[in-house]
Amino acid sequence: MSSQTIGLDQQLHSYLLSNSVREPEILQKLREETANHPRAIMQISPEQGQFMRLLVELMRAKKTLEIGVFTGYSSLAVALSLPDDGQLIACDVSEEFTAIAKRYWQTAGVANKIDLRLAPALETLDTLLAQGHNETFDFAFIDADKENYLNYYELTLQLIRPGGLIAIDNVLWSGKVADPQIQDPNTQAIRSFNQKLHDDHRVTISLLPMGDGLTLALKGI
Repeated sequence: MSSQTIGLDQQLHSYLLSNSVREPEILQKLREETANHPRAIMQISPEQGQFMRLLVELMRAKKTLEIGVFTGYSSLAVALSLPDDGQLIACDVSEEFTAIAKRYWQTAGVANKIDLRLAPALETLDTLLAQGHNETFDFAFIDADKENYLNYYELTLQLIRPGGLIAIDNVLWSGKVADPQIQDPNTQAIRSFNQKLHDDHRVTISLLPMGDGLTLALKGI
């Protein structure tokens, strides 16, 4: 029993992976390819991908949203857990990065579940609202440019159904958010977002020390 979250050194993290993560081969191959990418740091961890799959299955989610695709690990993880008639609307601006994602979606047999929207995500979210998709999504994952986190969150909250879940990545930002000496725009944006979410009683929240920090926000019923 502990009154504080345990820290993970390399040995303990390796133990966690070997005794928890059941990573499908297709996800492992994508993760290994992405590890050689110049922006590999943007890749989520396998334990986080597995946790998101668990959430999707637990909720029996059918309609999901992703803001920020990169090479597609998180979208592939979610799509693998969706039912055959499930849908993921994936928002990104990079045709180069998402070309890798599409290749793996196709190989995994889930490309039919994923609707990739190559446009600024705020435009895509506004379009979805204008088309009447408000309060129809079960689950959403936000992992894109940090200075727009609050804007993404506010629009996504309109799209998520009551009782739906929003997961937001990078909320601990390598620990920078806790250091008042660090005042770069991204750190300030995440720090401000975390505080606003803490004070937002439209949702029930939990910030988990997983990966680079993952906040779950459950929309009230």
